[in-house]
Amino acid sequence: MSEFESNKIAARLDRLPPSRTIWTIIVLISLGGVFEFYDLFFAGYVAPGMVKSGLFAPASLGVFAHLAGIDVAGFGTFVFSTFAGLWVGVVVFGQIADRFGRRPVFTWSLVWYVICTGIMAFQRTGEMLNFWRFAAGVGFAVQLVTIDAYISELTPSSERGRAFSVNQFVTFCAVPVVALLAWLLVPLKPLGWDGWRWVIMIGSVSAVAVWFVIRRIPESPRWLALHGRIAEADAITSAIEKKVEAEIGAPLPLPRVEALAETGTGRFQEIFSAPYRRRTIMLSVFNAAQVIGFYGFAAWVPSLLIARGITVTHSLEYSFIIAIANPFGPLLGTLFADRVERKTQIVLGLFVMGVSMLAFANTTWPPLLIAFGVVFTLSANVMSYAYHSYQSELYPTRIRATAIGFVYSWSRLAAAFAGLAVAYFLNAGGVLGVASFIAVAMVVGMAAIGLFGPSTKGKALERISH
Repeated sequence: MSEFESNKIAARLDRLPPSRTIWTIIVLISLGGVFEFYDLFFAGYVAPGMVKSGLFAPASLGVFAHLAGIDVAGFGTFVFSTFAGLWVGVVVFGQIADRFGRRPVFTWSLVWYVICTGIMAFQRTGEMLNFWRFAAGVGFAVQLVTIDAYISELTPSSERGRAFSVNQFVTFCAVPVVALLAWLLVPLKPLGWDGWRWVIMIGSVSAVAVWFVIRRIPESPRWLALHGRIAEADAITSAIEKKVEAEIGAPLPLPRVEALAETGTGRFQEIFSAPYRRRTIMLSVFNAAQVIGFYGFAAWVPSLLIARGITVTHSLEYSFIIAIANPFGPLLGTLFADRVERKTQIVLGLFVMGVSMLAFANTTWPPLLIAFGVVFTLSANVMSYAYHSYQSELYPTRIRATAIGFVYSWSRLAAAFAGLAVAYFLNAGGVLGVASFIAVAMVVGMAAIGLFGPSTKGKALERISH
């Protein structure tokens, strides 16, 4: 493989101006991720309905009932199963996108999601519900890792931050949708079928239609070039260039090819070698900390509201209002995503999350509960798009998906046990106990990124990875 040709492909992509062509690709990739977010977030909103169905009674939970001794049996086992599946997915299968390409892994992981989630909706015991929840988590974990690598490699360096903010705006639109569906359906039994089952099946069936749309997305030219498939990489890049030139009505500027060679096939061990070892440790600690706040609130918000004295019906209504804020955090980020250093956005987001969660725990007045919930959600989602962009930038193409999968696995593992921990702290110390647990985790995340994270603003992927 010609190192020059590989670098030239990267330079050709990085010099592209903002265009409808690139943003169409970003939106299509994001549509594939919508259902992963739908699946991740429906857990908290359907929890009251699942509990009411008796699925988390000891007799229904089977082997999971043994967790009752530490006060976390019940819905906490469902959250645990979700993130345990995500952890296995990113650890065991996170490398396949580096080996087989971004496009096939991206499209077929969605099929896995559809099958497993569809089967889960028909389960009649908590034990089998948790089993299929685990299986579904394995599939969409791979999808989330691949999306990060895909977007970072297809987007020009000057637009990378905005690309991730738009990606998360699109995917987070799923959250108010699932919250609205839960509010309308969970208290009911349409056609004699539990409302929470309808919420799950709506997501699974809708994903089938999207699968046909996302097959139009091209493979990553960077990945193709790295694997010696220069002709294919050139063909895809040329097609993109022609569309962009037609849009702007002028020739594109000449690419500036940097002498930063990306060669060879990546190996897992490389993420622990210089200069990536420090980044891997830093991102692993950060991921384990940030997810405690992000999903500790999102997955439990209806239950937290109920603990503040709100009825089940009103808790779902207030949760829907809070959920509406989800897409607006990333949308707000489009204004500064590429102007403010990525690590700064992450640290500030974590700080506001911690403060607003403590405020949420110290009020019972519904308007303030909603207001603090909205502030938490906005800051969490600014932090989210920023760190997804950030961690994808810190590694070369040959190990990008592998590295993202590994550091991301710590968030999945932490979230699995955070689901149990939140249930414990909610039982032992109420909402204030949960808030204190989240606030401490946010401080750890701020220290990891703020003290040890490198700068990436406006730099080409190849330069950051060197």
